[in-house]
Amino acid sequence: MIWIKNDTLQGLISSISMVKFSVVITVYNKRDYIVETLKSVLAQTYSPFEIIILNDGSTDDSETEILKFDDDRIHYFTQENRGAGAARNAAIKKARHPYIALLDADDYWYPHYLETQKRAIEKFPEASVFATGMQKEMNGRRFNNIYSADMSESEIEKFDYFEASLLDTVLTSSNMVLFHRVFEKSGWYDPSIKSGQDTDFHIRLGLIYKVVFSKRISAVQINREDSLSNRTKTLAEKMDFSAYESFEKNNSPLKRFLDLNRYSLCILAKLSDDRAGFEKLYRKINLRHLSKKQRFLLRQPPRILRVLAKTKKGMEKLGIRWGTFK
Repeated sequence: MIWIKNDTLQGLISSISMVKFSVVITVYNKRDYIVETLKSVLAQTYSPFEIIILNDGSTDDSETEILKFDDDRIHYFTQENRGAGAARNAAIKKARHPYIALLDADDYWYPHYLETQKRAIEKFPEASVFATGMQKEMNGRRFNNIYSADMSESEIEKFDYFEASLLDTVLTSSNMVLFHRVFEKSGWYDPSIKSGQDTDFHIRLGLIYKVVFSKRISAVQINREDSLSNRTKTLAEKMDFSAYESFEKNNSPLKRFLDLNRYSLCILAKLSDDRAGFEKLYRKINLRHLSKKQRFLLRQPPRILRVLAKTKKGMEKLGIRWGTFK
């Protein structure tokens, strides 16, 4: 493989060679899910790929389940537990192909996922960040993600990450393909962030690159009760977006995106009775960026928010989604 020093040549190389993917999966205690995740990769209709699996110090039988697979495209590695961000960095560095296809160990792809990403790369060979439409499974129900960009023109288009992600984010760790050189410009995942390292990384990508987005639903993200994001209950474990305050002054889409995320953190602060944390974040929000419903929720006491949170779960079980930024 010849690595390209000039990103402007990327399109020429892609147009005359086969698009090859390195599928990167990090695993920590995913024994009950990793089998279906791997099956979804091996079932892809487009096959020029390798699979990098890094076991980040699992204490369950994840390794036993992984080693049941006999496929020479699978390259398995282990390390002592270092956390989600550090594990993903280490796994990506083992990739041998130019396009990095990330996948969480408890999510899965539809068989056409890599084929869809390949078409996007062929349409925009000069680009570096690619994503597809996806579904979110919550409480046994599946919902199509909702995006804020106008995606009615064609199946595959380029978008500003912040403008397109004011409802659901167009980038997740299971629907995103990156040209390997993006890490030189945007930096790597921040291992010091316990919960929110994905959002932090996506912001840095969005400040540099447009996202080539395919509307075709190609991946499923499972919202599990035991996931890290659902287990994180305090602001101290979340990123606070302070690193991007200088950028938002001259970037209105970024400012609105950050204010919506601050709103979510304010709700978390109220639910954890963190009055000081709530006030610190609330002062940074331009309330015009929030809907009437969001402003109403920010005024509610914790006991009311807890009741509404339980109601939200009940609605999802009935097939009614309530939770995007709207």
